[in-house]
Amino acid sequence: MTLLPDTGYTPTPEDRASLDAWFAEYDAASGGRDVERMADMAVFPLNLVSDDSAGNGRSAQWDRDRFVATMTGVMGEGDRDIVFESTRTPVFLSPSMAVVFTDSTMTADGRSQRLRYADVLIRRDGKWAFQTMLQSGWGDSL
Repeated sequence: MTLLPDTGYTPTPEDRASLDAWFAEYDAASGGRDVERMADMAVFPLNLVSDDSAGNGRSAQWDRDRFVATMTGVMGEGDRDIVFESTRTPVFLSPSMAVVFTDSTMTADGRSQRLRYADVLIRRDGKWAFQTMLQSGWGDSL
C-alpha cells in the first residue's frame, strides 16, 4: 500500500479523470513528436529542475521557443510514433494544483528506455497545463 501525503484536499473522480485525459492527450502529442502541441499544453515560462553530470542540482526557465527547439532535438525525427507505457501517481494539492510522479517506459525505433520524472500541473479555466518539469540527468543542457 502506498501512502500519499495529506495535502488537505481529496480529489474528486472528475479531478482524476481530467488529469488522466490531459496526460493521454500529452502522451499522444509526444508519441507523434508533435512538439508544437506539447508546447500548447504548457504554461510559460516553464520551470525545469534537474541535476548535471557533476551531481549538482540545476534549474532554468524556458520560454516557448526554447522548449520547442530543445524538445524537437530530444524527440528526434522518425516516421514511427514513440510509445509510452506509464504509471502515474498524482498528488493533488488543491483542485487546481497537482504534482504527478511518473514511471514510464519509452520505446522509439525499437529501443526502450525507462524514465522516472515528476511534473507540476495547474488548472486554469478548467484546463490542465504543465508548469514545472523535474527529471534527473538533463542539467548539463539547462
